[in-house]
Amino acid sequence: MDNLARLLLRLLLVPLGYLAAVAAGAAVILIGEWRIGTLFEASRPEEQAMGFVVAIAGAVVLLLFLLSRMWLVAAVGILFSEAFAVRSWMFHAANGAASAWIAAQLYTQTPGQPAMVTDPFYVVAAGLAGGLAYWLVAGATAGFFKPVLRSPAERAERLGPPPGATARLPGAPPLPPETHTPGQPPASRGRDGTPGA
Repeated sequence: MDNLARLLLRLLLVPLGYLAAVAAGAAVILIGEWRIGTLFEASRPEEQAMGFVVAIAGAVVLLLFLLSRMWLVAAVGILFSEAFAVRSWMFHAANGAASAWIAAQLYTQTPGQPAMVTDPFYVVAAGLAGGLAYWLVAGATAGFFKPVLRSPAERAERLGPPPGATARLPGAPPLPPETHTPGQPPASRGRDGTPGA
Protein backbone atom coordinates (compact mmCIF):
# COMPACT_ATOMS: atom_id res chain seq x y z
CA MET A 1 0.00 0.00 0.00
CA ASP A 2 2.90 2.32 0.78
CA ASN A 3 4.35 1.80 -2.72
CA LEU A 4 1.03 2.56 -4.38
CA ALA A 5 0.65 5.78 -2.39
CA ARG A 6 4.22 6.82 -3.29
CA LEU A 7 3.59 6.10 -6.98
CA LEU A 8 0.41 8.19 -6.96
CA LEU A 9 2.25 10.99 -5.18
CA ARG A 10 5.03 10.93 -7.80
CA LEU A 11 2.43 10.99 -10.60
CA LEU A 12 1.05 14.16 -9.04
CA LEU A 13 4.30 15.89 -8.03
CA VAL A 14 6.29 15.41 -11.25
CA PRO A 15 3.83 17.31 -13.52
CA LEU A 16 3.39 19.99 -10.83
CA GLY A 17 7.16 20.33 -10.60
CA TYR A 18 7.42 20.64 -14.38
CA LEU A 19 4.72 23.32 -14.38
CA ALA A 20 6.56 25.23 -11.63
CA ALA A 21 9.82 24.93 -13.58
CA VAL A 22 8.26 26.32 -16.75
CA ALA A 23 6.64 29.17 -14.81
CA ALA A 24 9.96 30.09 -13.18
CA GLY A 25 11.80 29.95 -16.50
CA ALA A 26 9.11 32.06 -18.17
CA ALA A 27 9.36 34.64 -15.38
CA VAL A 28 13.11 34.94 -15.91
CA ILE A 29 12.66 35.45 -19.65
CA LEU A 30 9.75 37.88 -19.23
CA ILE A 31 11.47 40.03 -16.65
CA GLY A 32 15.07 39.61 -17.80
CA GLU A 33 15.16 39.54 -21.57
CA TRP A 34 11.78 40.89 -22.58
CA ARG A 35 11.87 43.58 -19.85
CA ILE A 36 8.12 43.29 -19.46
CA GLY A 37 8.12 45.82 -16.62
CA THR A 38 8.82 48.63 -19.07
CA LEU A 39 5.32 48.20 -20.53
CA PHE A 40 3.89 49.77 -17.37
CA GLU A 41 5.98 52.95 -17.55
CA ALA A 42 3.57 54.82 -19.80
CA SER A 43 2.54 58.34 -18.82
CA ARG A 44 -1.14 57.98 -19.75
CA PRO A 45 -3.54 55.54 -18.04
CA GLU A 46 -4.78 54.15 -21.40
CA GLU A 47 -1.24 53.17 -22.33
CA GLN A 48 -0.71 51.51 -18.95
CA ALA A 49 -3.85 49.42 -19.41
CA MET A 50 -2.71 48.42 -22.90
CA GLY A 51 0.72 47.57 -21.50
CA PHE A 52 -0.92 45.31 -18.93
CA VAL A 53 -2.91 43.48 -21.65
CA VAL A 54 0.22 43.05 -23.79
CA ALA A 55 2.18 41.76 -20.79
CA ILE A 56 -0.48 39.17 -19.93
CA ALA A 57 -0.78 38.05 -23.56
CA GLY A 58 3.00 37.79 -23.90
CA ALA A 59 3.27 35.79 -20.68
CA VAL A 60 0.58 33.34 -21.83
CA VAL A 61 2.22 32.88 -25.24
CA LEU A 62 5.63 32.32 -23.69
CA LEU A 63 4.27 29.91 -21.09
CA LEU A 64 2.48 27.83 -23.75
CA PHE A 65 5.59 27.88 -25.94
CA LEU A 66 7.81 26.63 -23.13
CA LEU A 67 5.27 24.02 -21.99
CA SER A 68 5.12 22.57 -25.49
CA ARG A 69 8.86 22.69 -26.28
CA MET A 70 10.61 21.82 -23.03
CA TRP A 71 8.84 18.66 -21.86
CA LEU A 72 10.68 16.20 -24.11
CA VAL A 73 14.15 17.56 -23.38
CA ALA A 74 13.57 17.90 -19.64
CA ALA A 75 11.96 14.46 -19.41
CA VAL A 76 15.33 12.76 -19.89
CA GLY A 77 16.77 14.24 -16.71
CA ILE A 78 13.50 13.91 -14.81
CA LEU A 79 13.21 10.20 -15.64
CA PHE A 80 16.85 9.67 -14.64
CA SER A 81 16.29 11.39 -11.29
CA GLU A 82 13.11 9.39 -10.67
CA ALA A 83 14.70 6.07 -11.65
CA PHE A 84 17.82 6.52 -9.53
CA ALA A 85 16.33 8.73 -6.77
CA VAL A 86 18.70 11.61 -7.52
CA ARG A 87 17.65 14.34 -5.10
CA SER A 88 20.51 16.82 -5.41
CA TRP A 89 19.54 20.41 -6.12
CA MET A 90 22.71 20.75 -8.20
CA PHE A 91 21.60 17.91 -10.48
CA HIS A 92 18.18 19.46 -11.03
CA ALA A 93 19.61 22.94 -11.64
CA ALA A 94 22.10 21.51 -14.14
CA ASN A 95 19.32 19.49 -15.78
CA GLY A 96 17.25 22.66 -16.15
CA ALA A 97 20.13 24.64 -17.64
CA ALA A 98 21.10 21.85 -20.04
CA SER A 99 17.48 21.26 -21.05
CA ALA A 100 16.91 24.95 -21.75
CA TRP A 101 20.13 25.20 -23.77
CA ILE A 102 19.36 22.09 -25.83
CA ALA A 103 15.74 23.12 -26.43
CA ALA A 104 16.88 26.58 -27.56
CA GLN A 105 19.30 24.97 -30.02
CA LEU A 106 16.63 22.57 -31.35
CA TYR A 107 14.06 25.33 -31.84
CA THR A 108 13.96 26.36 -35.49
CA GLN A 109 12.95 29.94 -36.00
CA THR A 110 10.47 30.77 -38.76
CA PRO A 111 12.03 33.22 -41.26
CA GLY A 112 10.65 36.72 -40.85
CA GLN A 113 9.39 36.07 -37.29
CA PRO A 114 11.09 37.50 -34.19
CA ALA A 115 12.89 35.02 -31.97
CA MET A 116 11.37 34.17 -28.58
CA VAL A 117 14.73 34.25 -26.80
CA THR A 118 17.99 35.44 -28.33
CA ASP A 119 20.39 35.94 -25.43
CA PRO A 120 22.04 32.67 -24.24
CA PHE A 121 22.50 34.17 -20.77
CA TYR A 122 18.74 34.30 -20.24
CA VAL A 123 18.30 30.82 -21.72
CA VAL A 124 20.67 29.35 -19.13
CA ALA A 125 19.30 31.56 -16.34
CA ALA A 126 15.75 30.44 -17.14
CA GLY A 127 16.93 26.82 -17.11
CA LEU A 128 18.63 27.24 -13.73
CA ALA A 129 15.54 28.87 -12.26
CA GLY A 130 13.36 26.14 -13.72
CA GLY A 131 15.60 23.39 -12.38
CA LEU A 132 15.57 24.87 -8.88
CA ALA A 133 11.80 25.31 -9.01
CA TYR A 134 11.41 21.66 -10.06
CA TRP A 135 13.69 20.57 -7.23
CA LEU A 136 11.63 22.52 -4.68
CA VAL A 137 8.37 20.94 -5.80
CA ALA A 138 9.31 17.40 -6.85
CA GLY A 139 13.06 16.86 -7.11
CA ALA A 140 13.89 16.87 -3.40
CA THR A 141 11.77 13.72 -2.96
CA ALA A 142 12.61 12.13 -6.34
CA GLY A 143 12.46 8.42 -6.84
CA PHE A 144 9.79 5.78 -6.50
CA PHE A 145 12.05 3.73 -4.24
CA LYS A 146 14.24 5.00 -1.45
CA PRO A 147 17.85 5.51 -2.56
CA VAL A 148 19.95 2.35 -2.43
CA LEU A 149 23.29 4.08 -2.19
CA ARG A 150 23.23 6.05 1.03
CA SER A 151 26.04 8.10 2.48
CA PRO A 152 28.20 6.43 5.17
CA ALA A 153 26.88 8.84 7.81
CA GLU A 154 23.28 8.01 6.91
CA ARG A 155 23.98 4.26 7.04
CA ALA A 156 25.69 4.60 10.43
CA GLU A 157 22.82 6.65 11.82
CA ARG A 158 20.28 4.14 10.55
CA LEU A 159 22.10 1.09 11.88
CA GLY A 160 23.44 2.59 15.10
CA PRO A 161 26.67 1.59 16.83
CA PRO A 162 27.61 -2.09 16.97
CA PRO A 163 26.84 -3.91 20.22
CA GLY A 164 29.40 -3.28 22.95
CA ALA A 165 30.95 -0.31 21.15
CA THR A 166 31.81 2.80 23.11
CA ALA A 167 31.71 6.29 21.71
CA ARG A 168 35.24 7.23 20.63
CA LEU A 169 36.78 9.84 18.43
CA PRO A 170 37.88 8.62 14.99
CA GLY A 171 41.61 7.85 14.93
CA ALA A 172 41.96 7.65 18.74
CA PRO A 173 44.25 4.90 20.07
CA PRO A 174 42.53 1.90 21.63
CA LEU A 175 42.02 1.92 25.38
CA PRO A 176 44.05 -0.56 27.44
CA PRO A 177 42.01 -3.29 29.08
CA GLU A 178 40.47 -2.38 32.41
CA THR A 179 41.99 -4.08 35.42
CA HIS A 180 40.61 -3.46 38.85
CA THR A 181 39.88 -5.52 41.87
CA PRO A 182 36.27 -6.30 42.65
CA GLY A 183 34.77 -4.11 45.35
CA GLN A 184 36.97 -1.09 44.52
CA PRO A 185 36.11 1.66 42.04
CA PRO A 186 37.99 1.52 38.73
CA ALA A 187 41.06 3.74 38.36
CA SER A 188 40.52 6.98 36.57
CA ARG A 189 42.20 7.47 33.22
CA GLY A 190 43.88 10.55 31.80
CA ARG A 191 43.36 12.05 28.36
CA ASP A 192 45.87 9.74 26.73
CA GLY A 193 44.23 6.59 28.17
CA THR A 194 46.88 5.88 30.81
CA PRO A 195 45.81 5.36 34.42
CA GLY A 196 45.77 8.68 36.26
CA ALA A 197 46.07 9.62 39.89
